[in-house]
Amino acid sequence: MAWFYLVCAGLLEVVWAFYMKQSAGFTRLTPTIITGVAMVASVALLSISMRSLPLGTAYTIWTGIGAVGAFMIGILVLGEAASPLRILAAALIVSGLVLMKLTSS
Repeated sequence: MAWFYLVCAGLLEVVWAFYMKQSAGFTRLTPTIITGVAMVASVALLSISMRSLPLGTAYTIWTGIGAVGAFMIGILVLGEAASPLRILAAALIVSGLVLMKLTSS
């Protein structure tokens, strides 16, 4: 169950990153509220997952999901550049996440 909470926490990190961008520096109310709620929920779920997962594993997976997810949303939704080097960098992050999962007990 800890891994489920951790993945949900990571996905909520993507949500708050996207809505933080949409908030235009916290000048738009609705995206600002969504950002705050998603942040709190993300950290709460991360905390719950850390009851049974090691700190290093949980935090690495959480930030990795957030980083790669925000990268993908940036490309797919916001039209940001998808250069080969940026895609390679994201693939390396995903490789690290897989290795972290495979080596955690």
